Amino acid sequence: MEPEEPTQARISAEIAAAHRAAADPEEAAAGHPPRAFAPYRSSALRHPRQPLVAAGGDPEAVERGGPVFGVTDVTDLDADLTAQHLGEPIGERITVTGQVLDRAGRPVTGQLVEIWQANAAGRYAHRRDRHPAPLDPHFTGVGRCLTDAEGRYRFTTVRPGAYPWRNHTNAWRPAHIHFSLFGTAFAQRLVTQMYFPGDPLFPYDPILQSVTDPAARSRLVAAYDHDLSTPEWALGYRWDIVLDGPAATPPDPEDPR
Repeated sequence: MEPEEPTQARISAEIAAAHRAAADPEEAAAGHPPRAFAPYRSSALRHPRQPLVAAGGDPEAVERGGPVFGVTDVTDLDADLTAQHLGEPIGERITVTGQVLDRAGRPVTGQLVEIWQANAAGRYAHRRDRHPAPLDPHFTGVGRCLTDAEGRYRFTTVRPGAYPWRNHTNAWRPAHIHFSLFGTAFAQRLVTQMYFPGDPLFPYDPILQSVTDPAARSRLVAAYDHDLSTPEWALGYRWDIVLDGPAATPPDPEDPR
């Protein structure tokens, strides 16, 4: 007999217990979200359990599996997810921009920033996504850009929809955009998620709630910025990314590294 699927009430109780434990100085784990977070049921299967194995020989070897790109490989079209197909996608057009900063607040230039997301109906353009929501033939949901001299990135896209997932009964993910930053080497890659302000699904989502520090959790939520909104065109959101240090942007608990 298959085990009974947890209810939202049970998941919410587990989230509350984890947050209480994190508030206890004797039990709190500093830094990243825990690798195994009980309310996020598959996290127990998504991280290594054995000690890491050091890469021997050439120290550069670890980088050879990383991406190779140049300035000419990244075009303006890559950063506008609404202009990559013959027609325009359906949904609320938005601009997302911000700075990539180091721990001292200095801008980090020339960074490759990649994003991927669901469409406005909450479905990814991926063969494994079986959510019964419509695909958009004019929206693939992937983009990239390089940060400029002030460490700024900028994307034009559509606001993604919430979608169900099978973590527990009636589980829904808040609207979010996945971000990837490669740093100066592939081994420095940061994968994280950006959320939208005021989403009612925040308290119910064990992935977001795996970041048990409220201040760190708030750093994953973009701010609506009316001055960034373009008349008759797009609403504007600002989201800065700090790569390391005490104010660092928390990594994505879905990423097993």
